[in-house]
Amino acid sequence: MILVGVELPDSAADFEERQKELALLVHTAGAIVVGQVIQRRERPDTSHFVGMGKALEIAAKADELEADTIVFDHDLSPAQVKNLEKTIKRKVLDRTEIILDIFATHARSKQARLQVELAQLEYAMPRLRGQWQHLERIAGGRGGGAGGAVGGLGTRGPGEKQLEVDRRIARDQIVSLKRELEEIDARKTREVKARAENFTVALVGYTNAGKSTLMKRLTRADVLIEDKLFSTLDTKTHAWTLRNGMRVLISDTVGFIRALPHHLVASFHATLEEVIYADLLLHVVDASHPDAVGHISAVNDVLDRLGCHEKDRLLVFNKLDAVEDRAEYEVLRSKFPGAIEISARNGNGVETLDDEVAGRLDRRQVEVRLRVPVADGRLLAFLAENARVLDRELDEEHWNIRARLAPWHAAKIPSDAAVSGGRR
Repeated sequence: MILVGVELPDSAADFEERQKELALLVHTAGAIVVGQVIQRRERPDTSHFVGMGKALEIAAKADELEADTIVFDHDLSPAQVKNLEKTIKRKVLDRTEIILDIFATHARSKQARLQVELAQLEYAMPRLRGQWQHLERIAGGRGGGAGGAVGGLGTRGPGEKQLEVDRRIARDQIVSLKRELEEIDARKTREVKARAENFTVALVGYTNAGKSTLMKRLTRADVLIEDKLFSTLDTKTHAWTLRNGMRVLISDTVGFIRALPHHLVASFHATLEEVIYADLLLHVVDASHPDAVGHISAVNDVLDRLGCHEKDRLLVFNKLDAVEDRAEYEVLRSKFPGAIEISARNGNGVETLDDEVAGRLDRRQVEVRLRVPVADGRLLAFLAENARVLDRELDEEHWNIRARLAPWHAAKIPSDAAVSGGRR
């Protein structure tokens, strides 16, 4: 496989990191990179993206290296793919197709598989030509499951066995998928809102930042941990008991990446409901990565697209044990002075993270003063489970209690028990 990178004026700043990331994406998808072609241009060529001369150079290099696939680090138009394949005489894929291929491999739940299938079909629709020649590459059938790979890289996905199926059938399939996903989305939204009587925390971050490792460290849950891009597609939620006794629900979410395709974000909207409704976002960053600043920017871009501009966020610098260039890390830390420093792998700094999360959530709580009859076992049990008792004094047959608890729990306390209340 040969990688093709085109450095345009608006991508010069992070061009080198994008090329490294493309190679990692291809590796994650299970392919082998045998060569690379780089070109600087003021603007993409309308017919071949790289221009005819460079396309012929790529073809010659593919012959020399016996490469069967060419991958571009940009989205290509249907016409550009057609012209490139005609000139190079090789399969041509773009960045989005590689990401979709990885998503198809890692989709395990029904929801994730449907989301990937919808994203692939919507991407493929404008690229249909002839008798489904484009979709033939990603043939696999809906029943094939997450791992139903047929034909290698760029061939996993929804597909269609009958090449004569027309665009109308494809549109009908998209409509059907959207309808099915809407039902799942509605159920998912109800589930997320049903957890509104708990403080909720969502882990977000660039793919492979260590979110799953942190989730396992905080909750002791059995979480899949792989050193691969996009290893987590299905949101997992577990209980996390903080050191002060406060219980919160924490969710791991799909990792983000530069230029994450917009339609992919739309397809995974239900999965990202956890982010939208969370009380606090823990933005996990691989502090050992040389382009950590670029990763932070890419994640913030996706969060902004989700409408989380004003969401309470806490930056968490992870993988401190893997940092090799301390001087470079100090520069990073100086740019984000409020970040918490941890190593999810060995547990260093996790107590500091715990305390910071507890402090932020505590500020959302309400302080109440109550006079509760000793015989009111139900209310006392409710307070024991849902409140942090600051003061308690026995006065004959009543407990005089000062406590802090969530607003929704405070609303459930009988009015005749409340002496006073309000936010601190």
